[in-house]
Amino acid sequence: MMKGAMHVHSTYSDGEFTLAELRELFLAEGCAFVCMSDHAEYFDEDRVSHYCRECEILSDEKICIIAGLEYRCDREMHILGYGASILTKVINPEEIIQHISSQGAISVIAHPKTEFFSWIAGFRNLPRGIETWNSKYDGRYAPRPATFALLQTLKQRNPAMLAFYGQDLHWKKQFHRLFVELDCDSSSPKEILAAINDGRYVGRKNSWEMPSNGILSPDLLARFGRMQARSSSMWRMVKNIKTLLDRFGISVPQSLKGSLRRVF
Repeated sequence: MMKGAMHVHSTYSDGEFTLAELRELFLAEGCAFVCMSDHAEYFDEDRVSHYCRECEILSDEKICIIAGLEYRCDREMHILGYGASILTKVINPEEIIQHISSQGAISVIAHPKTEFFSWIAGFRNLPRGIETWNSKYDGRYAPRPATFALLQTLKQRNPAMLAFYGQDLHWKKQFHRLFVELDCDSSSPKEILAAINDGRYVGRKNSWEMPSNGILSPDLLARFGRMQARSSSMWRMVKNIKTLLDRFGISVPQSLKGSLRRVF
């Protein structure tokens, strides 16, 4: 099994890590691949070319850095294109899914907002999967059980849809230990992406193993629900305190912001 990280951002868009720094970070975590997803709106064709080239240069027998893009759509929905490298001015999410698929890349709805669930359920053109745990959006402690339920609803129409587990890594002090373990013997981007597309992986955080089909035991879903409720409550309290401080013109020190990113 190959250990890797998915949904990662660099200084090519709004991340704090350079690609070279990400290589060292994930090598230290024992990873053999990293699926990048820098925001498409930061690029033109020349910059995309340089981005893909640097990912290739930094890849070797130890680790494979796979270029990819995150496309911003209507209503601020975001769709990941693992292995995508072609820009577009299209913003309709279903057209973006088609645009990603036309490249032979993997389309994933990133951190779907709860208010988008009914909208997504009505899509005629479904993605390869949805991000059932995004450790930046959902938090490091647990995912939202409702996102797994959404996936199972969508799978009634397309049973092959997959659950994805991504870090959405941007900041140097952000939690970055939600991993993917992939059943693949090759270190080539093509073979790694093929294994991901086939669903030959599990999500891994500590002792928790989450399958690519997104089917979790009722006990684990219930545990996730309790943990998610607690962490969301804590995060709302932090945001309320920040709002109060803003009213009095008091800024939160960067060191404290960094510490909060480690916690949440």
